[in-house]
Amino acid sequence: EYTTLLHCPRIQVDKVYSRDANVLTFTKKLTKITGMSEQWVAAQIKQKGENKCIPWKSLRDQILAHLDTKKRVDVFALSIYGLVIFRKALGHIDEAVTDLFDQLDRMVTLVPAILAETFRFLSVCRRTGEGRFIGCKQLLLVWFHSHFWKMDKELSATLRCDDITEERWMTILQNLQDEEVEWRAPWMVVDEIWYHCGDFDWVPLLRIWGAIGYAPLFMLRQYRSRQLIPATQGLAECEFSYSCNNYRGKIRKMSNAWKQIHPVKRITVGATTTPEYHWWRSKRINDNIPRPREERKIEQLEEEKLHLGLDVDIHKMEAEKLRKGKNKAEEDLD
Repeated sequence: EYTTLLHCPRIQVDKVYSRDANVLTFTKKLTKITGMSEQWVAAQIKQKGENKCIPWKSLRDQILAHLDTKKRVDVFALSIYGLVIFRKALGHIDEAVTDLFDQLDRMVTLVPAILAETFRFLSVCRRTGEGRFIGCKQLLLVWFHSHFWKMDKELSATLRCDDITEERWMTILQNLQDEEVEWRAPWMVVDEIWYHCGDFDWVPLLRIWGAIGYAPLFMLRQYRSRQLIPATQGLAECEFSYSCNNYRGKIRKMSNAWKQIHPVKRITVGATTTPEYHWWRSKRINDNIPRPREERKIEQLEEEKLHLGLDVDIHKMEAEKLRKGKNKAEEDLD
């Protein structure tokens, strides 16, 4: 949906951003983008916590005064990326944003990076029970209206999210009913789901400040397909920042995984959830992978996969995991 909303015809949807190993210095990147001298750029750079950045005021002056029209547009675009889409310090554009911006000419898609920041901040707020969402609020609000437009005329008619009080938001979200949720945006025509990349059981998303894992099989209902329990074992360990040890090796592994995307055709079914999924979601079990049970036969798994339209690879993968889990359980009992 974000790809459609952003409407960038030049991007390749499977060519993702990843941090360059031999990246230029912040000063050199800004010099290249703005067309200004290194001396001028160096004088504008500020330190905000652990990150370097440049104030919006410095870039705004260049947008108004620069003689090169293309450079004015580039600086304006960089400002939007740094102030709206990838925000870090208020009123400043972070150094990491310039690295992504520098790669746009290679036709990389920035959508996975946007999603990575969105999922990370939402997850932090959910885990702690508090906090502020620092991702791209504008895109998230458009997504929100696309899926919850039926539930409240007041919400649908409100053009600005600031016009709805915090208490009103809480009331709306706490009283959501299944029939009020449009699982799939009416204008979406995609009939294919990317459910994992490379050797990962999910899709690794590279952020501009780190990485996070995401399991698209969580959202099968969004495609009106049957929702079951996704494999999430090890998903939490997929999250890291670029300040951790050996992050370059992790980036390389994730980037290579995107060269092996595994799509699946969606299939519309009657019942959109399995009983097991309802139980799992109510318990909110993390790092879950289906365990072998006497009453859960391989044939039943195959039937579930048939309803999903998953390809042969995932059939074999899940069956093999079941067999390994069963063997381990028997060894533990012995």
